[in-house]
Amino acid sequence: MTNKTGYILLTDTGTVFTRFIKLFTKKPYNHASICYDSNLDEVYSFGRKSIRNPFRAGFVKENVQSKLFTRSNCAIYSFDVTEEQLLEMKRRIQSFEEQKDQYSYNLVGLFGFIIKKPINRKNAYFCSQFVATVLSESNIFVFEKSPSLIAPHDLQHLMNCQIVYEGKLHDYLNENEATLFKVSKKLISA
Repeated sequence: MTNKTGYILLTDTGTVFTRFIKLFTKKPYNHASICYDSNLDEVYSFGRKSIRNPFRAGFVKENVQSKLFTRSNCAIYSFDVTEEQLLEMKRRIQSFEEQKDQYSYNLVGLFGFIIKKPINRKNAYFCSQFVATVLSESNIFVFEKSPSLIAPHDLQHLMNCQIVYEGKLHDYLNENEATLFKVSKKLISA
């Protein structure tokens, strides 16, 4: 059984919406995403479909190179998975992606989170609810409460999650890019 790695990306984009959420959570990171690799090439969540319009939201493959994210503070966590769990996680995310037009942002559920009453709506998620659902349904983590009551900061405290990086997302991406360049240059000259 080969062990693989999955990643959780927590961010603070500094938008009006995340500042509003921060009023209730009092936590530094208020957006959660799930990814397959440390380069953050494939990052998935529920959030804005358009940088300029926070009300047009749903399932998204996020571009961490976009203006929305490059100024963000972030924390990146890794977790070990079996090959089967990783394949199941990818399958579930692919299913969301194939049907992305059927999904919407669970704004009502977010208010339920604030008052600590789970509000589940068909085909609607907020970011940490989505991440918790994928992790739970892929048999990676067991949550003691409903995914609709999971906040981004709850994901930081999952057993077997290790912090990989904390700081500016832009710095992490540039550091990874520089490392990849050095490795590829070394391979070419060999």
